[in-house]
Amino acid sequence: MTDLKTGPRVDPAPAAAADAPARTAVPPARGATWARRLTPWGYLAAALVLLVAFTYVPVANMISYSFTDWDGVSPDKDFVGVDNYVELFTRPDLFHVFFVSLFYLAAAAVQIVVALYFATVLTFRTRFRNLFKGLLFFPYLINGVAVAFVFLYFFKEGGTLDSVLALVGVHPKQLWLGDPDLVNVSLSGVSVWRFLGLNFVLFLGAMQSIPAELHEAAEIDGATRWQVFRGIIAPSIRPIIGLSVILAISGSLSVFEIPFIMTRGFGESKTFVIQTVKLAFDFNKMGLASAMAVVLLAIILLITWVQRRLVPDERADRP
Repeated sequence: MTDLKTGPRVDPAPAAAADAPARTAVPPARGATWARRLTPWGYLAAALVLLVAFTYVPVANMISYSFTDWDGVSPDKDFVGVDNYVELFTRPDLFHVFFVSLFYLAAAAVQIVVALYFATVLTFRTRFRNLFKGLLFFPYLINGVAVAFVFLYFFKEGGTLDSVLALVGVHPKQLWLGDPDLVNVSLSGVSVWRFLGLNFVLFLGAMQSIPAELHEAAEIDGATRWQVFRGIIAPSIRPIIGLSVILAISGSLSVFEIPFIMTRGFGESKTFVIQTVKLAFDFNKMGLASAMAVVLLAIILLITWVQRRLVPDERADRP
């Protein structure tokens, strides 16, 4: 009903509604609470079982084998204490193979620099950049065994490399895989070609996640591409660069596939992992090989820890 003087009249709320008791939250049942807490673990159960069964249990067995003289075949495993570790560190021929990893470490450094360069260039507007992205990433998609066989023909005498060099007037009479001074350089070059695409994709993905407003502001200020890289790109992708360094170091210490297929580890191309495999399966020294594997794992974990301490992740505080 409307009053001409005071305007529309609003009826008061019913007294019953005003006097209604306030509603109280009903606590969930104890069973529902436990179900809510256990639900995430139910989704993780399969992954955790696989992780424990195929990672932690084998590592535990490997550590236990390293304190025995097991030959890998017989059921007898005699405990020898730290004799395998003493033999490992007192035989120069076993530990000398670590120096071969320096070639692959240098190749990994070149690989990171080249991948970072191409990722930076292709982040900007470049003609045919999608084509170049595919060409750079394609070698990583090829099976490592196939890559090794392809480069066997590439490096053989009178093969692809010698033919290309002959076209430009260079006739080297070199055994690229037979010369002790060149074999590790050749093999590490194959490693660069194959794994360049992985680092390239990591860097490119990190660069594309940088807000476009930063690039636009730098372009308005007249910054050069080098200044954009140094002031915007490099600080933004620092965690990815750290990850690539860790992968490069661990990969250079555990090289196996390419040198084993191409040279079988003969000559100066024997790596630490190839030495471990030969001891385990050619000489039936599973205990000593397990000790070498434990030492390699410890070195990789130590290097990773040192790298994380020297270059910690800078995580922005989120509200």
